[in-house]
Amino acid sequence: MITKVKGTYDILPSETRKWQELEAVIFQVSRLYNFKEIRTPIFEASELFHRSVGEASDIVKKETYDFSDRGDRLITLRPEGTAAIVRSVIENKLYADPIQPQKLYYVGPMFRYERPQKGRQRQFHQFGAEALGSYSPALDAEVIAYAITLLKALRIPNVSVKINSLGDSDSKAAYRTELLQYLKPKISELCPDCQARFKVNPLRVLDCKIDKDSPILVNAPKPLDSLSLVAKTHFQGVLSRLDAMGIAYVVDKSLVRGLDYYTHTVFEFEADLPTLGAQATLGGGGRYNDLVKSLDGPDYPAVGFAFGIERLLLALESGEKAPKENYIHAFMIVLGERSQPKAAELLIDLRHGGLIVDTDFLMRPLKTQFKQAERLNAMYIIIFGDDELNNDVVNVKNAKTGVQETIKTIDLYQYIVKGIQNQTSTCSGHCDSCEDEC
Repeated sequence: MITKVKGTYDILPSETRKWQELEAVIFQVSRLYNFKEIRTPIFEASELFHRSVGEASDIVKKETYDFSDRGDRLITLRPEGTAAIVRSVIENKLYADPIQPQKLYYVGPMFRYERPQKGRQRQFHQFGAEALGSYSPALDAEVIAYAITLLKALRIPNVSVKINSLGDSDSKAAYRTELLQYLKPKISELCPDCQARFKVNPLRVLDCKIDKDSPILVNAPKPLDSLSLVAKTHFQGVLSRLDAMGIAYVVDKSLVRGLDYYTHTVFEFEADLPTLGAQATLGGGGRYNDLVKSLDGPDYPAVGFAFGIERLLLALESGEKAPKENYIHAFMIVLGERSQPKAAELLIDLRHGGLIVDTDFLMRPLKTQFKQAERLNAMYIIIFGDDELNNDVVNVKNAKTGVQETIKTIDLYQYIVKGIQNQTSTCSGHCDSCEDEC
């Protein structure tokens, strides 16, 4: 038997509705903030990720899926979304669009070769957003507010925002010099990864998961202490806008994020939830003013974030909103071969009217078909046979009350719709059908 590749998994029909509901919230919140969806290829030229993410980053050195295609071109399955968006913006000249800034979001699979664990697979899915074309700190605050609105819409509890600034190029250069001087006599006491990062990108040493609690890193100089006046002003502009919007945050001086292209603001979203395991991070992001230019585009600043979809789904298991039940509006039981064509006509009319309807395709006994309607959580059961065909009627049973009525076929659609509306008006407002029908 051929099985799935390690680090991948099947999203079965019993799970897909959770994904659809999450994606629907992403779409709705994105509309509120006027972010438009963009879709890019799953694989790109390897150079794109090597140049943007950084040759020395863990993603490029250890985790990317690289291969040569039949044209001997070096190809990489995308490990993250930002670089591909930037490539598309440059190639399609979105920077010249009269509507600025460009506010884009994406949802799709990413690929990293790392040890599979709960909520983190080798093929995983991200929802991300990128806002390009403005240096304003208001745009940083906008994307953070957008992300927080999504988490609130999903009713994920115990969410916190961590924020920091890496500063502009002058700030980062000054900080690099200071950090090198501090770490040089101590670097041999840190892990092998830290020692390798020290030689190529010392800032990444602060991102170490092994030595994060080491006194060496705890007491290391922080980027926030080396900010230029321009960088300080930008960061204060972000914080003042978050304050004005009532968004709580914690300034974390050690926060640097794992990608090389970040400048100025960086941030992460965490949730203290048992379903997330040891890692509380849901997602994060930051500003990257120089990335577009470094990929042969114009001087075009940007800021963005990304969430792991699987992480969000794990967080939802601890949320306040109970998962919706799967259900259908009606199940049609057809008795006799002669009534089949008319039954098919009734089914398609109901579906075109927006009702979720199913029927039996295995010619099972009547009792088994009733059982199937029960398994599908049908609100109504429609019984249609030769007698009903001759009299132009159907028998409709309310699965909840057990009441059965005979009605004209022409009235079937309105009968079911009215029944759903009546249930909506008399319930507490928290049932599944209400939320879908209101």
